[in-house]
Amino acid sequence: MTTQISNGVNKKLQIAIIAIVLLVSGYFYFASGPAFNLSPSGDEASLHIANEALAARFDYLSKNGNSSCSGSFRTSISSMPDDERLRGSCCSPMSVHRYSEQVEGLEKFKSVVSQNIDKIPDDPYDVEAGLAKELMSYYDMELTPEEQQAYDYAMQNSSEKGPCCCKCWRWYVYGGLGKYLIRNHGFTGEQVTQVWNLSDGCGGDSEHHH
Repeated sequence: MTTQISNGVNKKLQIAIIAIVLLVSGYFYFASGPAFNLSPSGDEASLHIANEALAARFDYLSKNGNSSCSGSFRTSISSMPDDERLRGSCCSPMSVHRYSEQVEGLEKFKSVVSQNIDKIPDDPYDVEAGLAKELMSYYDMELTPEEQQAYDYAMQNSSEKGPCCCKCWRWYVYGGLGKYLIRNHGFTGEQVTQVWNLSDGCGGDSEHHH
């Protein structure tokens, strides 16, 4: 009788131990699994940091812009220090949605080796004055008939029907950039169109139309 009771107790103890082992093992398995992993992965963390940096950049540029559509602002660029920055939008307030689309689009465009040209500004709302001066100097460049066809294609097919929605400083800077890219890097009209569309600095949530 005593032996039977002892055996019964041992069996219950064994079952209890097995149950505890299974519970503990299960806890560690699921806690380390992706469904219960609350820590962001490396890619997710990097994306979060990048998004925060972009948001901070937008906040600064949208509140500290000095850009203007006026002719006087355009002519003043030539006397600016080369390290001065032309910041903000020209016509409408900046849109964070449109801004992120443009900056990310330009990054993707320049990820192609043949399109990674340093004279294409990474951020159309933050352009160095020295680069702006250089690009404006290319605006009056005479193109060959074949090169002019590529430029004319961009004029006809870009969202603004030109480098910008009006003939402000951006028109001459990005117009000069288009000619430079065609002449020096063999850009097609389609490629110049992409650059102009992604570099629209008028502001607003979508492209303006001239």
